[in-house]
Amino acid sequence: MNSATPVVPQVPLLDDDTIAFGEEDNANKQFVHPYIVFFHLIFRGAAIVVYILCGWFSDSFIASFVLVVLLLSADFWTVKNISGRLLVGLRWWNYVDDEGKSHWVFESKQNRVNRNESRLFWLGLMLCPLIWAGFFIICLFGLKFKWMLLVLIALTLTGANLYGYVKCKFGAKENLKSATTDFVKKQLLQNATSFMFAQPAPPTTGNTGVV
Repeated sequence: MNSATPVVPQVPLLDDDTIAFGEEDNANKQFVHPYIVFFHLIFRGAAIVVYILCGWFSDSFIASFVLVVLLLSADFWTVKNISGRLLVGLRWWNYVDDEGKSHWVFESKQNRVNRNESRLFWLGLMLCPLIWAGFFIICLFGLKFKWMLLVLIALTLTGANLYGYVKCKFGAKENLKSATTDFVKKQLLQNATSFMFAQPAPPTTGNTGVV
């Protein structure tokens, strides 16, 4: 009896440079996507710098408002659609079905994440909303209500990305408090286990010449 050879369908090559979700090869480089890291940080950093220094270069509130909002919008789009997918293997979005109901989708595929890029991603993602929260307190106590509107827009955009990626990281249906606690416990247990059962370094020999 002749066994039939299974037919493997041929997948056509992509015509563009699109990278499949979660399939980026990070190898062992310090930074796999240096330009993505740069743009992940530059837009949100520039928005904060412009907000702080705008009064030094222009007396126009409208011009400063528009410039900061444009930087925040560019940051929101970049983080949501590019840097989250490439740097940490996470993606989230929202869609409305035929019945008019809103649905949130969270994806996580973190098998090929570069540690340096991941640290910078989360650092920028969490630090900037805290800075804007500080600006909100300053505006509140300084009675600067027109600037408070701008700060609220910044908090909304940066906070939305932070919320979406935290949901991706710990699970969309899981309680975030318990998930964070379990994550910390797991990391502590792994570190303690690796410390207790670490193998001693092999003794070095006196002959180190190359044959």
